[in-house]
Order: sequence, then structure tokens, then C-alpha cells
Amino acid sequence: MAWGILEDTKMELVPGTAAMNDQSDIPREYDQVPHQYLKHGTGRLSHWSIWKKDAILLIVGFSAAVVGAFGPMLSPGFLEIAKELDISVPTLGQATAWLILTIGMSLFVTQPIAKIWGRRPVFIVAIIIMFAGSVWGAYAKDYDSFLASRIISGFGMAPYEVLVQCTIGDLYFVHQRATRIALWNLFLLCGITGGSLVSGYIIQDIGWKWTFGICGILFGVFVILVLLFVPETLYIRPSVTERHQHEVPAAASESEKPDAVAEKEVSPSGSPPPTAAPESTEKKESYLRSLRFMTGKRYTDAPYWKILVRPVVIFWYPAVLWAFLIYGTTLTWIVVFSVVNSQIFSLPPYNFSIPEVGLISLSPFVMTIIGEVIAGPLNDYMCLYLAKKNHGIYEPEFRLVLMVPVFILGVVGFFGFGASVNAQTHWIGPVLTFGLANMSMAFANGCVFGYVIDSYEDLSEEAFVAINARNLLTFGLTYFVNNWLDQDGVLKVFNVLGGVFVAVTLLTIPLWIYGKKLRGVIARNTALTAFMKDDVGSGRSAPVDLASA
Repeated sequence: MAWGILEDTKMELVPGTAAMNDQSDIPREYDQVPHQYLKHGTGRLSHWSIWKKDAILLIVGFSAAVVGAFGPMLSPGFLEIAKELDISVPTLGQATAWLILTIGMSLFVTQPIAKIWGRRPVFIVAIIIMFAGSVWGAYAKDYDSFLASRIISGFGMAPYEVLVQCTIGDLYFVHQRATRIALWNLFLLCGITGGSLVSGYIIQDIGWKWTFGICGILFGVFVILVLLFVPETLYIRPSVTERHQHEVPAAASESEKPDAVAEKEVSPSGSPPPTAAPESTEKKESYLRSLRFMTGKRYTDAPYWKILVRPVVIFWYPAVLWAFLIYGTTLTWIVVFSVVNSQIFSLPPYNFSIPEVGLISLSPFVMTIIGEVIAGPLNDYMCLYLAKKNHGIYEPEFRLVLMVPVFILGVVGFFGFGASVNAQTHWIGPVLTFGLANMSMAFANGCVFGYVIDSYEDLSEEAFVAINARNLLTFGLTYFVNNWLDQDGVLKVFNVLGGVFVAVTLLTIPLWIYGKKLRGVIARNTALTAFMKDDVGSGRSAPVDLASA
């Protein structure tokens, strides 16, 4: 038992638990595969070019940033836009709600496609939809056309809610993921906050339609970059255990004495000594072939309907349900800020202009950058540190340590915003607490997505679809939050939001204690495992479960 994490007494190797195979004091049951059969991040056995991985992440990450800006970018000019479209502010806010609902529903369509046919075709189609939706929004002449452009764009935004995290799982080792998740989250949250920061000036100087126009230009560039530099990251690879098992019988057949094989192949520690790694017989794909729209391979033999249903099933896994509650409430509450800021700060006592409402986002923009710079590397460092202290055994629960700053920052942010606005303090009060709430999100994302990827890597796509069912929660709240604010006032609204945040964050404590046992219980359920497991195998990229540090 490591620091209160209860062991599963009925299962020797619990899924998600991994060994850092470069450490010498690993318990024997975790050290069954020779090092040369594993993929390594550094050293003489290292594989894969890290700069190519990071280049892919930067392209999809920058795209996610503009996607993040696309939703709330109109918020500084809500009063002006509503007047021009001859609608009320709550109605305009509901347009954002319909956009969010489209994202949530379309995930159930795009995720199975990406699981079966690969990430690349989904990324390409999504970025083209975003380009077309931006151009449409720029030329919309009435509310119906404007709303239609927003809804259609939701189909393009959906993959960036799931596939970027899955791509990180494809490309990176366990001890590298939190930093990359933090980088993706930095792009996304800076897009959400920075978009409003810039759009305030755009709306005032050249008109709100140019927010769509500039997005269209950026998405046009991303179409080219995705086509040329984002290859397929899914890969079908036999497990290291299968490769090892096939190698040993082959060696045995060449020996006249089985005992000699055992003497030659097995070291005193019980595991085969280091030998040359078996060379892959598969040729490296050329750059031109990587430009294909899709590889033509089917990355899973599971039927479409089964992949469609799996997110509903995995939603009830304790780790995923916890992630949904943490990510759903925190991000939804932050989206609420963008919906109500114009309503709060455009009126007395603040009387902000459109650009000044946009400048409110400077606080969360800066706080998000600071949070991500700290959270990602700190998360990976904590995981490595705790794993080394745990005799080289890594537990996904180690990701949960950083939920402590999430709790502190979120409490100050959500409760503080409502209290400062209600007391009509100087604008620095609500603006600063707005930033602290966003910083809590920066820490939370690395914990949430890192924990889910590490616990259920083969089901990461399904898990992220389940987590992003939070769009239904966001849709419901953004649909009526402006009316709720008018009726009950900002203090009551944010006290309720803060109270819910506290309740769901405290669920981290039982998950820390029982998380490993629960992973074991799920793994021992043969009927559930058979349903959730692909019929033949799932597409996996180079990283495997046992990563070295």
C-alpha cells in the first residue's frame, strides 16, 4: 500500500499500474519483459523522434486554440451584436448553448470514426468544417443564418474535445504526457480567454463579423498544415508480451537442449539478459504516403454500434465519472464567466466599454499560462518522484496529488468572484478571481486526462467522449444562466457554483484510496472486459504500457 492507496489483493497486475523498467528495485512480477522489447524515451534504446511528435502536437494544439476562441469570442460585444441582430442578450447566449450541444452530440459520431479509421481523416474534415463555418458566419445577414453557422461549426469543433488528448496518448510515454496535456490545455484555455481579449478590439474597430473572418483565415492556414504535417498517429502493434513470447520459442527451436536454452536465456534475477532488440520487418512509411487522406486500414474490428455504446458504459467507471464531474463542472463554470461578463461589466457600477470587457480576459489568460507552465512539468515530476519512491512502480493515482491546488484556486475563484461583484468592489477583485478560477482549470486538466489515459489507455477515446458529455451540462447552464443571474443575483449564482465545485473536488479523496482496487474490480469482470475489448485488437502507436524514465 503506497501512501494510502489500497492494493487489489485478487489481481497481481492491475491495468494502469506500470513499471519504470530502468529502475533496479522493481518487484519481480513487474519485470517480466526484457528492456530491449520496450519502447524507451531516452538513452541507447530510445525510439521515435520527439521533435516530430511535438510538431504534430503544436499544429493540432494551435488549431485547438482557435477552436477554443471560436465559442466565446463574441462575448465582449453581446449587447451590440444582439441589437444588430434584433434579438435579446439571453437569446444570443442561447446560440452559444446550441453550439455547445452540437459539440457534445457530434462526439458520438466522430469518435467511432476516429477509432475505426484513424485520427487523420477526422482532423482534416473537422478543420475544413471550421473554415467553412467561419466564412459562413462572416457573411451571415440575420440571426437564423448566424445560428446555423454556429451549429454547423460545432461539428468541426467536436474532435478537438477528444482527439488531441488521444493523440497525446498515441505519441508519448507515461512520464511525458502531463507536460503535453498541459501544453494542449494551455492552447485551449488561452484560446478561450485570449480570444475574448482580442475580439473586443476587433468588434469595436472593424465589426463583429470580422471575428469570423479572422478565424476563417487562420483555419485556412491550418487546413494546409494538417494536410501536410499531421500524419496518422494510430498504429497496430502486437503487445510486447506477445512479441517476447514469440521470440522465446523461436530461440528454443534452434537449440538441441531445452535446459541450455533456459541457462542461456534467463539471468539469475529470473528475466532474460539484455540482448539485441528484435528488428522490425515493417518498412518505414514514406512522407508522400503519409499524405494520404486515410491509410485504408481498419484499426479495430469492433463493430460501429459497440464503439458507439461504449462511452455510455465507460461513463460509469469510477475514474471516468470522477473525471466527468471535475472537468465538467470546472470548465462549465468557466464558460459561464464568458457568458455573463458582458452582462455584469457593461452595466453600473463598472460601465466597461466593449474592449474593456474583452480586457477582463487578460487575467485568466496570464493566470492560465502561469498555471500550465507550473502544472504540466510538476505533474510529470511528481509522478516520477512517487514512482521511484514506490520501488519503480507507477500508479495512475499519483496524478491526483495536484488536485490540492485545484481545490484551493477554485474555491477562491468561484466564491470570490460572486462575493466581489456583489459587494461592488474595485474591478480588480472580480477580474483577479476570474483568473484564479481559470488557473484551477490549468491544474485540473493534467490530473483528469492524465489519470484517465494512464488508467484506460486502450479506451481513451471512449472515456473522453464520456467525459465530454459535460457539453450537455454546459448547454443547460449557458441556456438559462443569464435569466438566472437576473433573477437571483451574482452572489447566489456563484455560491451555488462554488458549492458544487467543492463537493465534486472532494471526491478525489476516496478515488485516491480505492482507485487501484476499483481498476482491479473492473478488470476482473470478464463480461464487461469482453464487451469493452476490441474483437482483434486496437490501434496503438509506439508507446507501450511500461515506459522507462
